[in-house]
Amino acid sequence: MGGISIWQLLIIAVIVVLLFGTNKLRTLGSDLGSSIKGFKKAMSDDETKEKSAQDDADFQTKTLADTQHSDVKKDDAKSNKEQV
Repeated sequence: MGGISIWQLLIIAVIVVLLFGTNKLRTLGSDLGSSIKGFKKAMSDDETKEKSAQDDADFQTKTLADTQHSDVKKDDAKSNKEQV
């Protein structure tokens, strides 16, 4: 009842082709396809870079809590040296 029939879709397609022309629509389609391909490639490259960055590290990463805990130890060591 409220849907679009096949005839209405065909009329819309004919109007779009008449307005823009087949050349313009062809280049638009190829541009859209290449941009989607580039986006997918960038997403996969980003994931591999993250994995390789984690694998390449030759040291243990520290969390913020570990860093704060080591800073407290350094401050305690300085205060102990000052007391002596």
